[in-house]
Amino acid sequence: MSSEFTKKQGFKLKKIENLIYMRNLNRFFNKKGQTEYIVEVNIYYQKHRKRTEINVIRRQKWSIILVVLWLTCHNSEINWRTRKVKITKCPEECGK
Repeated sequence: MSSEFTKKQGFKLKKIENLIYMRNLNRFFNKKGQTEYIVEVNIYYQKHRKRTEINVIRRQKWSIILVVLWLTCHNSEINWRTRKVKITKCPEECGK
C-alpha cells in the first residue's frame, strides 16, 4: 500500500521492528527504500472478508496491490478471459 493512500484513507500505521526490503512485481528491489510500517485491514470481496497486514511503501504511483495469496486463501477460481472470480471454499476466519 502506498504511504499516500494510507494517509488519505486514515489508516493507523504500525511500526515494525525489522525493516523489510520490498521487491517489485518484476522481482527487483524497490528503489524507494525499506518498509518501516504496516497497516491492519479487512479486505472485502462480495460477501467474503479477510483480516490481514499490508506493507506500506513510500512515494508510489499506485494505491494498493493485492497478491495472489488472498485469492488462494479463499480457494478462488479465476477466469482470466472473462475476469470473473468465483470463491469456492472459505477459511473459517472469513465469516461467510
